[in-house]
Amino acid sequence: MEEELERAAQALYALPFDEFIAARTAAAKDAAASSKPLAQAIRSLPKPSVAAWTVNMLAHHGPDAVQQLRTLGQTMQEAQASLDAAALRELAKERRKLLGTVVGEARLAAEKQGRKVSGAVATEVEETLRAATADLAAAAAVESGLLLRGLSADGVDQVDLSDAVAVPSALGKLPPRRLPTQRPTEAQRPTEAQRPAGGTQSPAVGAPKGRRQEPSAAKAPTSRNARTQPPEAASRADTDAVAVGHEKPRLQAVRTARRPVTPSLLEKAEAALAEAEETAADAAVEAARRAHVQEEAAADFVRLTAEVNEARQRVRALELSLDAARKERETAAAEAKQYARAAEKSERSAVLAKERVLRLRNTPD
Repeated sequence: MEEELERAAQALYALPFDEFIAARTAAAKDAAASSKPLAQAIRSLPKPSVAAWTVNMLAHHGPDAVQQLRTLGQTMQEAQASLDAAALRELAKERRKLLGTVVGEARLAAEKQGRKVSGAVATEVEETLRAATADLAAAAAVESGLLLRGLSADGVDQVDLSDAVAVPSALGKLPPRRLPTQRPTEAQRPTEAQRPAGGTQSPAVGAPKGRRQEPSAAKAPTSRNARTQPPEAASRADTDAVAVGHEKPRLQAVRTARRPVTPSLLEKAEAALAEAEETAADAAVEAARRAHVQEEAAADFVRLTAEVNEARQRVRALELSLDAARKERETAAAEAKQYARAAEKSERSAVLAKERVLRLRNTPD
């Protein structure tokens, strides 16, 4: 099911921003005929933020630019691993130039899909692409084209990818992150007590050859005390000296170490804004659908109203015709009754006339 979900997600997250909800619903409906779990998984795919959608458009329609960023990021990580400061400075300049070009391509890709990118969104897109050059996992997330939110990198910690990719399994197995080699600290260098006894000291940097470096006045008393002290006391002194040597760089590291990056109020507000934008977009799509339904209902209402009015006019005409027929019937009935009486009267007159004729015939002249 993961492969089918990934294929469906790739198709959905390559669509224009405003078509995502409708396409997701249609894809889930089509998948429901064969697999209800797949349909539920498709229905659960979140809508990306505008910045993430813009990066996805770049990944789908301009993959070469994303690959350039990944290659540059790998080169920068190699330079960091070898502690090549000069190369890092040159690569940083190259990254600034490349980011400007790629952000422009991302904005163009978004505009071709029907949506203009604001300055704030472009800034978030640039921060996301910058994170792709700093972390292999972030680069894989950008290349997947399934990004849900913007990414950020501080240069120290790994990029946080929690809830950042629609289908995390699409990232596959990533190569291990390369850690930079570290130079030995003062605490890791051999101390005076750890050097072999009777060994010669290395000449100081910049000192003329053949001249032996003189021990400092501060170290001389310590050496004499070490010879006069018992072996156990000397061992404890050496241990304390090593502990102090380890402790001092540790304190310096504590002072210079950066605090763990925690989500700031701005990041939380941006996350809330992204969620609110997604909810607003879903509501806008639903409102548009409801408005379309309302328009259809209004059209049906107008049509039916016209039909009712027409029917009422026909009924009124029929009622008039009925009244006329009723009056005509009443008139005809009255006339029929009148003619019936006249016929009856004529019939009586005829009978009387007939009787008279018979009487006259029977009467002798």
